[in-house]
Amino acid sequence: MQQHFSLAECDVVGFDLDHTLCRYHLPQSARLIYDSFAQYLVTEKGYDEDLLTLAPDSLDFCCKGLVLDIEEGNFLKLAEDGTVLRASHGTKSMTSEEVLEVYGRKEWKHFNTVSGMVSRTAKYYLYDNYFDLPGALLCARVVDSLDQHDGQKKYDFWKDMVAAIQHNYKISAFKEDCGMYFPEVKNHPDKYLQRCPESVKKWLKQLKNAGKILLLITSSHSDYCRLLCEHVLGNDFEEYFDILITNALKPGFFSHTPNQRPFRTLENDEEQEALLSLDKPGWYSQGNAIQLYDLLKKMTGKLDPKVVYFGDSMHSDIFPARHYSNWETVFILEELLGDKGIVPAKAESEPLEKKGKYEGDQLKVPYFVSKQWGSFFMDRLPGLENAEETLVHTWSCKCISTYSTIAIPSLEAIADLPLDYRFTRFSSNSSATAGYYPSPPRALLPNEDSVMTK
Repeated sequence: MQQHFSLAECDVVGFDLDHTLCRYHLPQSARLIYDSFAQYLVTEKGYDEDLLTLAPDSLDFCCKGLVLDIEEGNFLKLAEDGTVLRASHGTKSMTSEEVLEVYGRKEWKHFNTVSGMVSRTAKYYLYDNYFDLPGALLCARVVDSLDQHDGQKKYDFWKDMVAAIQHNYKISAFKEDCGMYFPEVKNHPDKYLQRCPESVKKWLKQLKNAGKILLLITSSHSDYCRLLCEHVLGNDFEEYFDILITNALKPGFFSHTPNQRPFRTLENDEEQEALLSLDKPGWYSQGNAIQLYDLLKKMTGKLDPKVVYFGDSMHSDIFPARHYSNWETVFILEELLGDKGIVPAKAESEPLEKKGKYEGDQLKVPYFVSKQWGSFFMDRLPGLENAEETLVHTWSCKCISTYSTIAIPSLEAIADLPLDYRFTRFSSNSSATAGYYPSPPRALLPNEDSVMTK
């Protein structure tokens, strides 16, 4: 495979919506998501009211890439080979000795299925995006609470957590003003949503003028999608895209066949009968990548149109788009913003308001580098006494270089580049840092200890 990737070579450019085209004010949205789940557990399921209060620094617990071992009530940070690097029982960090005693220096028992991206089972849950993370903190606090009151050894709170998620995010919730999440975002969109920068809007138009087909593929339902898009892009948002697909139910959108997941048309945000095929551009619901690709062939007149897809979730966007559809993938990784190494050298001479593109974000964001969990990219193996400590890549970091073409902190980071800019892609024969733009995370650079918070 060639070493470089360029948008100019792509026929089709697809985007996820949440945390990709639409960025949130993370501290506010994290708190809202936490509160909406906690409120349900306390009022509907009788959990301890203490769950409703949150210490200001407790969001530090949230870190992408954590896996919850549901039955044990433990959260795990995994190395690329599946061994456990750090763990906590509830919110309480386990010592290196405890980690070695419980998990040893061997592959975690469910690593095989986790690494196949099967993240929805009754045994564990993988936290890989900002919608999920506040739920990790809540589950950890539930474990603390159950330990305090019941001294449990095996935990069965997960079904209640799933009920809380379904209550707040079910398809009809937006329309019915049900739960806490949608009514609050509807009433205070500015508090939670960042408007799309002008540079990104200009870039989307530039892609379209260059003859690219633009797709929006989101698992959000059409009514919520419309609210977000009107707020972040403007009332003319539909003009940016040739095809909009809502309630896409990713990753199933990529992995399921046309029979399992047909496209449906929408009328007043209600899904209509299933379509046998996809014949023209427009706004659709559900669907599958196979029939979408057939339409893209017709629209481009090419047998093998080249598609690139931008998304923020390894599990729902990047892995399935690469694995099932063999699309190019651009991973939106805001963690790159929490890294002082991110500001390009030329930014030094830029006026402050322009510099804020990168630096301002660091001050407003709660969990780019978690003190409790350390770097998203690297960590030390729990050391045996007096043994030399070894730095290893995390499993999350390995997934990035395996399934992404490139990784960027935001769309804004590339919006000013010419469309034929040649990015160095991740590939097996290039260095571990090659695919990160504008620069690699400092944790991956040689002799960089400062990121390894103990």
